[in-house]
Amino acid sequence: MIFMLSLFFGTTNKSGRKKKKVTKAERLKQLQEEEERRQKEEEEARVKYEKEEMERLELERIEKEKWNQLESKQASTLADLDSGNMEKVIQDENVTLYVWANLKKNPRYKSVRFSETQTGFEIPRILATSDIALRLLHTHYDHVTPLRPISTSFQGHTTRIPQFVKDEVKSVEAAISKELPEESKQLENESNSVHEEEETKCEEQGDIEVQTSFVQEESDATKCELEMKLLSETVLSAQLLLIENATEKPTFFEDNEVDLCQFTTLGGVYHLDILELPPQYKPMKSWMIVEILKEGLQKYIYPPETTEDVETENAFPPIEVTLEVQENVIFFEDPMVARWDAEGKHWQTDGISNVSYKSEERLITFSLETFGPITLIQDTHVNMPFQSWELRPLGVNKVLLTVTTVFTEVQIQIKEDLCMLASIKLSDKKHSSTLEGKWMTPISFIFALKETGLNIFPSGHSHFYVIINYKDPLVELKAYRQLALLSSAFAFGWSKWNAVCTSKKVIVKLSEHLTEEPIQNPNWTLLMFSGNRAQRLKINENSETFSEALKEETEFHSTLYHMVKDFASKEAMEKIRSSNCQFIDSVCYMLLSTRLLSYS
Repeated sequence: MIFMLSLFFGTTNKSGRKKKKVTKAERLKQLQEEEERRQKEEEEARVKYEKEEMERLELERIEKEKWNQLESKQASTLADLDSGNMEKVIQDENVTLYVWANLKKNPRYKSVRFSETQTGFEIPRILATSDIALRLLHTHYDHVTPLRPISTSFQGHTTRIPQFVKDEVKSVEAAISKELPEESKQLENESNSVHEEEETKCEEQGDIEVQTSFVQEESDATKCELEMKLLSETVLSAQLLLIENATEKPTFFEDNEVDLCQFTTLGGVYHLDILELPPQYKPMKSWMIVEILKEGLQKYIYPPETTEDVETENAFPPIEVTLEVQENVIFFEDPMVARWDAEGKHWQTDGISNVSYKSEERLITFSLETFGPITLIQDTHVNMPFQSWELRPLGVNKVLLTVTTVFTEVQIQIKEDLCMLASIKLSDKKHSSTLEGKWMTPISFIFALKETGLNIFPSGHSHFYVIINYKDPLVELKAYRQLALLSSAFAFGWSKWNAVCTSKKVIVKLSEHLTEEPIQNPNWTLLMFSGNRAQRLKINENSETFSEALKEETEFHSTLYHMVKDFASKEAMEKIRSSNCQFIDSVCYMLLSTRLLSYS
């Protein structure tokens, strides 16, 4: 109220001077000016919006017109000047599409080669004179193999065993399970008494560790003899039958079906299709008329389902296909070709013949009876078993793992919790790879190497396909942990004696290594580890015969870490103590993934 009175009658300021009175006409004028200014701003905004909208619509119209022009072209405007047929290659990072249309139907043009590539086809005369188009879609990844049913995947070398054998085995096992506890209890009591006597003698002789191990080994041997005595002739005959059946082909693989535990798909999938050529446009005055098929592109059946009118049996010969192998894939042997069986949901090798591979040009040629998804396969275990290996320090929390196979030498750097492909050698020549210099986590790194064909990582069923130097899994795991723990200051390597000792023990070479550069002619020491005992051996790599004799002036230890403390330098032990847990875990994971002690 005071504000309204002051607005119409005026007020007095602090200095006592009276403010100028605002008349009603002036107030109305101000309101009118503000309203006009608001309307003007709204009008300018509306005009600006309409202008921008018109420009946007015009751009859309132009783009749509261009698209319609492109669509009005189905393949005649892209025809080759020489042959009169159409060819087109569209490529991006993960997919390459090849399209060829038979516009002229000239029987002389039976060779199809896409420009600037070696990919192509040799088609028979009947296709050269037909309204067809060839489409090749190369996906650089394999999205077809996961479609196979789980039932066809590897489930162990399960074979068909007669039921009477199974019944005999179960009955004998039941009998053994009743007799074994009593015998085992008696054996345990006897071994405990022997152990107490031997332990007393050991205390007197001052060598408890050696005598305890001797008693344990004698106890295990006695127990083994007892179990063998309890095995009847029926069980032995049943085991013999199992071994004979295990050498046969597993029953869950059909004829020509690819065993995906023995072979690996590489280089992606090639989808090959023959299509019926759609109607082409016909120019008429200033118009272009074309028939649009509602059902879209249709597949051309080759060979046709009915061949009653065909005079000769060879009227529908196979189609010769030439493919370029993906650059980042390595084939150590000539690749095999497999086709996808859409009905059985698996890869198979029938219907493919005359396969030839040019390794230098990276070209593979083969004859194909029917079209569909095609892939290249390689023996999963082509690089197994390994010839040798070496683990060498490059500093604290950094090592170089070298694995040598029949075909290649792979060097892997491990730094903290990351891995990197350092180099690849093929036939003693360096081979470049897109993976070199890229640091990845161990799991991602292993997957990446497998996808390029560098598979040095055995799976749970690899022992069915590779002759291995079997080692007890627990002993092997403990050994990898110990090697990883010492890897910052010690180099380890393959020893020929590892194949001579029992499965309960592993033998490796060891040498102190404190520089980043490799040491010429290192002073290797042989050590043997059984999971709970480590010792240095008297023999060396050049000895004529194997012996587990202890090296002079050395002792037994429970771990490799405690063993190297006897002779390692202070600098070496300091590097070992400075290693972080992430690095040790990464090295152990890589050693366990390669299974070097069993697969070398």
